[in-house]
Amino acid sequence: MSSIDRPVPEAVAVINTVIGAQECSDVGSFRFWFADQRWEWSDDLAAMYGYAPGEVEPTTELLLSHRHPEDQQDLESALTAALDAGDPVCGRHRIVDTSGATREVIIVGDHMVDDEDTVIGTTGHYIDVTDRLAEERRDTLDDTVPELLEARAEIEQAKGALILMYGISADQAFKVLQWRSQESNVKLREIAAQIVEDVRSLDPQVPGCRTRFDHLLLTAHQRRRPD
Repeated sequence: MSSIDRPVPEAVAVINTVIGAQECSDVGSFRFWFADQRWEWSDDLAAMYGYAPGEVEPTTELLLSHRHPEDQQDLESALTAALDAGDPVCGRHRIVDTSGATREVIIVGDHMVDDEDTVIGTTGHYIDVTDRLAEERRDTLDDTVPELLEARAEIEQAKGALILMYGISADQAFKVLQWRSQESNVKLREIAAQIVEDVRSLDPQVPGCRTRFDHLLLTAHQRRRPD
């Protein structure tokens, strides 16, 4: 097991809560160093692509070979932005695993810095939302509207921002907010309020808006206003 595969048990439980997962394979971790374009991924992320632990060495070429044929530019553009501008790797993508199955994933990334706070790469998580999106689509076909938890206005607005940015369902958006709240030990409403405040500074027409939002999501707890 690689070093990236050794989170504390509490962290694993929190990440699983994001998507209501029963197995760790729903979330995988990665690191990408800009200087030598070196990748490190967790066993769970390797499994997401269809590989056994240690079966292959992750490379940019390998990851791009698994992109969905209809999404040719998405992941490549994210990697190009990372190398050219030092942006985190992020976004919503479709990947094709070794069996030929399509997986829909959300990549949430942030900057990786050295001891002098110089950006040296990007690190983050793949969140596999394939099954949950399939359930949502089945619910839509059956004209069934899943019952969602009632939340305060700020939480609903934050959920709306996540839905808009990631194209996920309201239930998935709420779980992402829960994840950030639990991982940072900050009240969910405080996290939501900060995200709503941060979103007001974003211009959807400006390139890099999505990357900026990913960073704001991961660091909202550092700027939040306590209740």
